[in-house]
Amino acid sequence: MKKRIEALWVLALVCALPASSALAQMDFSEEDVDMEFGLEDAETPSESTDIFSSLAGQEDELAAQVDERPREVAEEIYAIQRIYALRLRRLELAPSASFNINDPYQKYIGAGLAANYWFTNVLAIGANAIWYQFSDTLSEQDLPFFIRRSTRLANPLSQWQVAANVNFTYVPLYGKFAAFNKLIFQWDAYIVGGVGIMRTRPVPVFDQQRDFPDFNTHLGFNVGIGLRIFMTRFLTVFFEARDYIFLEQFENSQVALGEARNDPDTWLADSTLYNNLTMSIGLTVFFPFKFEYRKPK
Repeated sequence: MKKRIEALWVLALVCALPASSALAQMDFSEEDVDMEFGLEDAETPSESTDIFSSLAGQEDELAAQVDERPREVAEEIYAIQRIYALRLRRLELAPSASFNINDPYQKYIGAGLAANYWFTNVLAIGANAIWYQFSDTLSEQDLPFFIRRSTRLANPLSQWQVAANVNFTYVPLYGKFAAFNKLIFQWDAYIVGGVGIMRTRPVPVFDQQRDFPDFNTHLGFNVGIGLRIFMTRFLTVFFEARDYIFLEQFENSQVALGEARNDPDTWLADSTLYNNLTMSIGLTVFFPFKFEYRKPK
């Protein structure tokens, strides 16, 4: 019995030896403890997490830079060119050739001259005259002449001497156009109107014994439009259509009998409103040749 108790004590000692050595190996002292967790270590992400976060951050930074970058705005800039030729305080002389276009019985051809002073750049006051009497021959068209001789049917005719008018001119439009893809021409369009006189005399057609030696003066007015093309700053070519309206007095188509046939008071018919639609082509010269641009104050 005593031997059995001793054997149990030996066995208990043998079992206790490895347990104590194990406990000795697992001794947690303050010196060996090195497991302090700081805030920086806790917040430091793993390597894979850092890559994706940096990529996302770079995208956000690029987006912010794009939003903050100054954007280029395509602004439309219009260059306003100065008027090619100023008319202000300049004198205009315009010789021209004129002919009527609305009379089927007579063709009137004249030489004209106009003078205008521009007191603004678009308004002018001036005068013009057209001379028609280059000879005493009647400017009758061929067809009415032969019809009159063949059928003894005639239309009253007249002879013109001169037309003179005082006018106002206004320029509402001006611009430029290109020609042949190389040349640029400046142009302006104008409206003209005024009052004046017309000197005419009847031509004996119905009774050859009648005689009209003197020209009569008729009051009238005119209105027209024109186009000027600038060749230089002082020289232009112009085209004009103007209607000269006046009261014309033709020969009386009724021939009185007896002594009344020789009475001059029976030779003329009543006054008739006559429209002389005239086309003119000519040149314009501005004086002085040079001018200065003045900026508004």
